[in-house]
Amino acid sequence: MRHIALVTLVVDDYDEAIRFYTDALGFRLAEDAPRPDGSRWVVVEPGTQGAGTCLLLARAEGEAQAARVGDQTGGRVGFFLYTDDFARDHARMTAAGVTFLEDPRHEPYGTVAVFQDLYGNRWDLLQPVG
Repeated sequence: MRHIALVTLVVDDYDEAIRFYTDALGFRLAEDAPRPDGSRWVVVEPGTQGAGTCLLLARAEGEAQAARVGDQTGGRVGFFLYTDDFARDHARMTAAGVTFLEDPRHEPYGTVAVFQDLYGNRWDLLQPVG
């Protein structure tokens, strides 16, 4: 079986990104290992181990990468966090200081609201129908 295992998310700082994704979004820190070049291999995942695509938090190196932090998709929603309980996760994330850019709305495909991560990347929190 083939699947996408990791998606790279360029960040300013490893530790602040780990705090945001684990504390505010409730992700699990799956791996945090130093690399010989001074960088770190930092992986967070949204659920239990092996339950979906993980994020590789990669510290920006150089001007070109630093310019992409927070705007990796040109202002579009680029990440989709599925949930089985929208109200629970929306309330928990709001209490943790996550910025939602709109009120929850009900669409034919599910309940959704756009939020931004600590750098400004746009995400959907989405509970699909059915």
